[in-house]
Amino acid sequence: MVKLMRSRWRIKGANDKMRLLIVTLVGIIVGFFLGASFQSRSPSSKVSYSSNIFDLAYIEDKYSDLPTQAFLNVWSSLRGRRAVSKKFSDSNIWVATNPRGAERLPPGVIVAESDLYSRRIWGLPQEDLIVKPRYLMTFTVGYEQRNNINAMVEKLTENFQVMLFHYDGRASDWDEFEWSKDAIHVSVRKQAKWWYVKRFLHPDVVAPYDYIFIWDEDLGVENFDPEKYIQLVKEHSLDISQPGLSEDSGMTWQMTRRRNDTQIHKEAEEKPGWCEIPHLPPCAAFVEIMAPVFSHKAWRCVWHMIQNDLVHGWGLDFALRKCVEQPAHQKIGVVDSQWIVHQSVPSLGSQGKAENGREPWEGVRERCHHEWTLFQDRMAAAEKSYYQALGIDPPPNTTLW
Repeated sequence: MVKLMRSRWRIKGANDKMRLLIVTLVGIIVGFFLGASFQSRSPSSKVSYSSNIFDLAYIEDKYSDLPTQAFLNVWSSLRGRRAVSKKFSDSNIWVATNPRGAERLPPGVIVAESDLYSRRIWGLPQEDLIVKPRYLMTFTVGYEQRNNINAMVEKLTENFQVMLFHYDGRASDWDEFEWSKDAIHVSVRKQAKWWYVKRFLHPDVVAPYDYIFIWDEDLGVENFDPEKYIQLVKEHSLDISQPGLSEDSGMTWQMTRRRNDTQIHKEAEEKPGWCEIPHLPPCAAFVEIMAPVFSHKAWRCVWHMIQNDLVHGWGLDFALRKCVEQPAHQKIGVVDSQWIVHQSVPSLGSQGKAENGREPWEGVRERCHHEWTLFQDRMAAAEKSYYQALGIDPPPNTTLW
């Protein structure tokens, strides 16, 4: 009987100890949460209260000249922004499909493309542009050829935006022409056409323009109508084109020489052995670099193909076909009914440097030939590397002429 009583006492004692331990733990936990709750409410309320007083005093001082209702609107707006900022301060935006470098921005605020439209510095932005030109006409110019350029610009309608690249530094002298005040002028001395276009005509900057003219300065345009030209280019679905060159334009390819019996042409016959594949340059899918016209779609590709250090563009004309849908000879052509005269004025040659007993133009011409070889080598190496990575032989028509 005594042993039974002792056993019951031991069990009761153990139960009491366990009950005490549980009650103690529960008390600790409840106390912790009550303390945390009190701490989170009381100090922050004081901070919030003090902060509100500070905000109100600051706003009242800064916007003291506002009417009462306007003052209350400002205060309410700032409080709302701060609440949003606190709510989202720990969240990060990252949109992988945004343009490179803009991944941290919300997509709705991104403006990936621009234009060359001039805007006012007053008034409402949506009222700045009465007309938005659809075509961009660019010339690389020296002041001595101003009459050529003026003759062309006088033919342009409001659908054209004019942009001049000045290699002689005389941009302000063009103010003698009224239209020059509305043109875009870029002046960097002693540079060639393709240096300018690589740096100032990025496809995202010229995005609004349907067609982009990249022209030299020594072109006679008496028989050229720009609007009719665009009409024919659209009618025949040409992504890359040029006007036909008159018979008195000096040395030129047969492909770019004007014909009298057609509106446009896309193929030609050259000297024997020059065109082993009839639908490749220089007998087809070919225009020269003196007066090319690009659709925006084609220009996006061509711009990326222009080499940063090869400023004369020699060799590009044989590779332009890579930037249009195949078959390329259906998308590249020469417009015969709107033709020009290449005057062959060696004005850029005078911007060279006389050295080692040679004339300035000789060094310029030598570099042109050297750049042509470099461009061919780079293109061939890039294509070879591409096809080797795929483990296949390159097609026979990928090499340059």
